[in-house]
Amino acid sequence: MNKKITFVLVLALAAFLVMGTASAGLFDFLGGGDDTVKIGYLPSDHDAALFVADAKGMYADNNITVELVQFNNGGDLMTAMASGDVDVGYVGIAPVLSSVSAGVPAKVISAAQTEGSGIVVTDDSNIHFASDLKGKTIATPGEASIQHVLLSYYLKQHGLSLDDINESAMKVPSINDALKTNNIPAAITFQPYVSIAEANDNIDELADSSEILPGHPCCVVVASDDFLKNHKDAAEKIIAIHENATKFINDSIENDTTDEVVKLLPEDIVTDPAVEADSLESFPFISGLDDNYKASVDSFQKLEVDLGIINQTIPHKMLYWEA
Repeated sequence: MNKKITFVLVLALAAFLVMGTASAGLFDFLGGGDDTVKIGYLPSDHDAALFVADAKGMYADNNITVELVQFNNGGDLMTAMASGDVDVGYVGIAPVLSSVSAGVPAKVISAAQTEGSGIVVTDDSNIHFASDLKGKTIATPGEASIQHVLLSYYLKQHGLSLDDINESAMKVPSINDALKTNNIPAAITFQPYVSIAEANDNIDELADSSEILPGHPCCVVVASDDFLKNHKDAAEKIIAIHENATKFINDSIENDTTDEVVKLLPEDIVTDPAVEADSLESFPFISGLDDNYKASVDSFQKLEVDLGIINQTIPHKMLYWEA
């Protein structure tokens, strides 16, 4: 190429960079691009720390720009993480374990909460005991969900299996509508939809997950390996933000000011402030990755292996990331 032409092209490129008018594609090629952290979530109280952190401006205070992306279930969220469409997710441990087992490059960076699910049935279904579920249709958020695992274990506890029922995957917000109209007799769902269902005179809770598997791990904060590698500082800040948001929730519950948390939650999950407050107070919110929590996940993994949901347990070094 003519040296003069080359020199002119170099000058032109430099001018574009200085003026900040280069195309997004060019910046991506040069290693820049969108610095927004995309955080996936489900419309659930289990993700309350995320909603609190966002509403209180905790991310902005730490110079982190976030975009919250809603998913129908944890399987869809982890699929999006595998394809690079989300960086961080608030999601159940079950889809994380299945995804990491399948080779998805992601790590758990903090616990989020435990328990918080329940089997609900309509009065018209005449389901009063586990044995009454035989032959019935039971809605779940999907086979990748922790609710699927809990249902499978509950049935096994009572001499049944998934082969004895008809499992139907549904969007969680639609489950209660189907129960109210008697389109389905039973469902296993997560909060606040358990509390919302119970507020209906024709729907009762058959079993809470705290009874099915006491203290079981549920939602976690997970991040892609690519995000952790290239944005270590942001990941550390997100962990600290989650811890602070969790503390705010727990302090509010302890001080009987749960209504302050309710005000910070998305409108699409708050159908009634009093019901929402009851939901938030019905299960523990946690943060961090201490040895006791890891031990509970180890036990949960073994349970999933026994149920045939995953083939083998995942070593800690493949499952966790700690700053």
